[in-house]
Amino acid sequence: MSSPATKSPAILGSVPDWLDIVRNKVEGLSFGVVQIVVHDRKVTQIERTEKTRLDSSATDSLRRRENY
Repeated sequence: MSSPATKSPAILGSVPDWLDIVRNKVEGLSFGVVQIVVHDRKVTQIERTEKTRLDSSATDSLRRRENY
């Protein structure tokens, strides 16, 4: 039998606040990274790095302008 400390939050009926924060950061992200920092078994920091991707025609146009 497992102890309450080893059960997932969904089984215990409560979702930790940090999980909602991560969910919100991921939902609004098209390309990028969400990083969770843990210290002494506790989530202490959540970082989001977002990428902006350009299609190839946009980057080709930019390269042509730089070559003038």
